[in-house]
Amino acid sequence: MDITPQAVVIPKETDHLEQGKYGPIFPRTPACYGFTIIAEVKPGRAEAIRNHGHTLVKALEADPHLLAPLKLHYLRWVLFDGDTRFMYQGIFDTDFDKYTEDAVALFSQTGVNTVFENLVGFPEDWKTNPEAFVRYVREHQCPSFIEYGEYPYVAADEIKKALRIKSALSEMLDQLQ
Repeated sequence: MDITPQAVVIPKETDHLEQGKYGPIFPRTPACYGFTIIAEVKPGRAEAIRNHGHTLVKALEADPHLLAPLKLHYLRWVLFDGDTRFMYQGIFDTDFDKYTEDAVALFSQTGVNTVFENLVGFPEDWKTNPEAFVRYVREHQCPSFIEYGEYPYVAADEIKKALRIKSALSEMLDQLQ
């Protein structure tokens, strides 16, 4: 199997893109799907954002599969400009509409709130108003213009399966020695 790294330039104009429930569906790239949100932090809420990170880590320690419905590859949270702005970056296997709907449903079901509650203008009724959640995310999204994948278009579930196979083969070979 040949895995050739790839990069794709994402068009600036979105008029030609397929329209989803909440706006344009950006194409799947070698890095799968994803988005970057940059927003202003509510005054005095930077520490709450950091604490929310600890809350999420504890929730994942209790249930490592908590975020599994989101089909994530990774998340990155960054506070910058003297803790006045926040960047959320996520790469995942589903399109934008499905990811955001799944996120609202997941956080509503688990009782784990979103870190976005600490951001200026985030809708207070986000749990019952997914459209407002999506609108906020779309308004604060900073689309990338190029994405690269060392192992292009590979889903998180495929990576996990390959790692399980590798582990099983290693164990089998160890038993043969």
